[in-house]
Amino acid sequence: MPVKPAVKKPTKGGKKGKSKVASAPLKAKVQETKKVVNPLFEKRPKNFGIGQNIQPKRDLTRFMRWPRYIRLQRQKAILLKRLKVPPSINQFSSTLDRQTASQLFRLLDKYRPEAKKDKRARLFQRAKARAEGKEDKATARPLVVRTGVNTVTSLIEKKKAKLVVIAHDVDPIEMVLFLPALCKKMGVPYCIVKGKARLGQVVRRKTCTALALSNVNPEDLTNLDKIAQVCKTNFNERYEEMRRHFGGGILGAKSLARIAKMEKLKARELQQKLGS
Repeated sequence: MPVKPAVKKPTKGGKKGKSKVASAPLKAKVQETKKVVNPLFEKRPKNFGIGQNIQPKRDLTRFMRWPRYIRLQRQKAILLKRLKVPPSINQFSSTLDRQTASQLFRLLDKYRPEAKKDKRARLFQRAKARAEGKEDKATARPLVVRTGVNTVTSLIEKKKAKLVVIAHDVDPIEMVLFLPALCKKMGVPYCIVKGKARLGQVVRRKTCTALALSNVNPEDLTNLDKIAQVCKTNFNERYEEMRRHFGGGILGAKSLARIAKMEKLKARELQQKLGS
């Protein structure tokens, strides 16, 4: 029996239909293994909302209750950034550069006051000499740095101080607030350095507000003149300029973000007005 040729059936609307592409052979479906759940253990998800389950333990170092003195010094540092600081106080934020400061402290260390141990040994030798019947000779007073606000002030007023060194972190700052103006008026070179504790090391104490060099050995005169000239250029000659500069006024991250957001909204509104 002869085979009849296949006749294509006409599509609806008389349009030719698109030939379908044979789909790729699929892999045999993998049967998902169901996790066996023990009916004895019921699932109880925790809710950490307000008034619900107890919060898990976290690292709460940031929320630690710090001692009062630490909180005060941190708050003071932030306030000095945020508030408008008058020039007389703000001048203490600009200190001597590191290289000159290291040269200055090297010079000051040569004129440290006598330690108690050395003084005891010197007096013992003197008493021993007297006991042996030798003539008592008073030792010459060595050249040392002069310390304390009252001593330094009197040396400046008499124009005997060759260089005045003031600490930048004296508390209360009013103790040394007048010294830069006094040095400028009397023509005495002065400088502001970092750390009352560093000045205290020079004079064998915990802290020191101000130091003054009234006299040095002949071999150190050149070094002293160089440092004094740098201090004069950086502080004495710039005094009038520093008097006009206020400090602070630095906003925090949140305030800056809020201002930026407002500026963005204003810019968008202006663009919409111009567009319409």
